[in-house]
Amino acid sequence: MAASPTLRRRRLSRQLDVLRAASGLTVDAAAKKAKALRPDRPWSAAKITRLENQDWKRFHTDDVLTLLDVYGVTSKEERASYVRTATEASQTGWWVNYSDVLGSGAYVDLETEAVRIRTYEAFYIPGLLQTEDYARAVISAGVTDDREVERRVEARMMRQSLLGPDGPRLWAILDEAAFHRIPAEVLDGQVQRLLDVQKPDARIQVQVLPYSAGPHAAMTGQFVILDFPADPSTVYLEQSISGLFPEDPVVLDHYEMLYDRVHAQALSVEASREFMKSLIE
Repeated sequence: MAASPTLRRRRLSRQLDVLRAASGLTVDAAAKKAKALRPDRPWSAAKITRLENQDWKRFHTDDVLTLLDVYGVTSKEERASYVRTATEASQTGWWVNYSDVLGSGAYVDLETEAVRIRTYEAFYIPGLLQTEDYARAVISAGVTDDREVERRVEARMMRQSLLGPDGPRLWAILDEAAFHRIPAEVLDGQVQRLLDVQKPDARIQVQVLPYSAGPHAAMTGQFVILDFPADPSTVYLEQSISGLFPEDPVVLDHYEMLYDRVHAQALSVEASREFMKSLIE
């Protein structure tokens, strides 16, 4: 699976923070030492803070090596590992070509390295499971420029290339409301798509949270939990024009709890299939 630059940036930022803390240096002291070693590079306490808070999008390997000198990391193997991570953190993926509609592409980047994706959707079918016609219909509801609509549809279909035998496990819990908001002209195709992706050997499962479940824990809105092979899980909260990735473990635990509760209230996978079949029979 392709390395995620976003995950690499997160990992390197955490490591630099730990190294500075272990050295006993404040950000001001670290910046002064770095400036003394490399006066040709811009150094400040603000830069150190940004590097540690993942606000720096492209890590300069010279900067990483300078900080390793400041923090007393002399092992060739360790230094090579940090440089490799910095290089991977600065790479880009296919989504960069769609920055006009995907922005930084941080979510798509993380999605490519997830080994498991758990999502609750209140009003939409998840992008990874949308048909082209459904995607075009829901995107057109908020975007009026035809070219932008087609760019967004194209990018959404590109995302689906990660699904397959080697892709992540995807477990989607969809509120019944999401089905009633599917336009009639694309209903059959979209529901059939949800049925087709759940073959016995598939890594995709869909459950329906019916109206009959009444009030439930996730009524505040949709969310996605991404699990990775070697990095902490993260939760994604989509907003109208952007998204949030809160990293506080308490927040992640909260959304894990929400997911477990709606999972328990939802119809079983088989009962969910019967519900979906009833919509198109």
